[in-house]
Amino acid sequence: MLALHPRVVEAVWQAVWPRLPERVIRPHPLGCHRRRVPDRVCFHGILVRLVTGCSWDVAGRLAHTSESTLRRRRDEWLRAGVFSGLVEEALAGYDRIIGLQLEDLTVDGSLHKAPAGGEGTGPNCTDRGRRGWKWSIAAGTDGIPVGWVVAPANRNDCKLLEPTLDTVAARGLLQEAGCIHLDRGYDLDFVRQACTSRGLHTVIPRRRPDGQGRQKRPAPLGLRWPVERTNSWLSNFGQLRRNTDRYPHQRRAALELAIVLIITIKLIKWAKRWQPRSTY
Repeated sequence: MLALHPRVVEAVWQAVWPRLPERVIRPHPLGCHRRRVPDRVCFHGILVRLVTGCSWDVAGRLAHTSESTLRRRRDEWLRAGVFSGLVEEALAGYDRIIGLQLEDLTVDGSLHKAPAGGEGTGPNCTDRGRRGWKWSIAAGTDGIPVGWVVAPANRNDCKLLEPTLDTVAARGLLQEAGCIHLDRGYDLDFVRQACTSRGLHTVIPRRRPDGQGRQKRPAPLGLRWPVERTNSWLSNFGQLRRNTDRYPHQRRAALELAIVLIITIKLIKWAKRWQPRSTY
């Protein structure tokens, strides 16, 4: 997967290490203590787990460190806000270099497994009631995510629309959007009212009730395909597809790191657009 390409990993690491919290080195009274595992090694282990979806134990073995070290370092960086700051930097860099395409905004949710349960999970109706989680994501026509929220699997997508749009507005990007494209499941009055109050024109296919044994006709896809493509990109990350984290902020951090990797890949491909084709 391109997310583990050395050039991508190095580009993300160059943005990560300035954000890492300073560590106070306390001398051991006997002068004999175990050396701290380098942050670069732990970062590689966290990426391996995110991309492949392997356990912390396997990720630690591949990174030549322990499972507990990776967990502690992940939590330490979460408290320092490393991942949330990193995704904001990636979005700002993409907007400055290429430019976000937000005239037409699309929003949709995506359901995934959470076999370990924990806070922020719920019964997944598409997985026979097993524990699951979901994200609701907003993307422009270029497929770059500009707003997202995480929730239990049993939370309706319609209820997540307003929080998702609020995250877009918090970044100052909602004012650039003029139209929002949603699927037939959002065909509700309060959804249209929420979009209209934010100055968004809505494109939502009308629901057609069954009648006389006839099946529903398929709704036109329209401009909803960019967010479907974005959900496909994110579902390629094993840790998101089958998440065993216990807390919502840990799942959100994994989602944010995946978004950073997607944006980084897009920027590298854009920089190489005039170069001869080569193995990447």
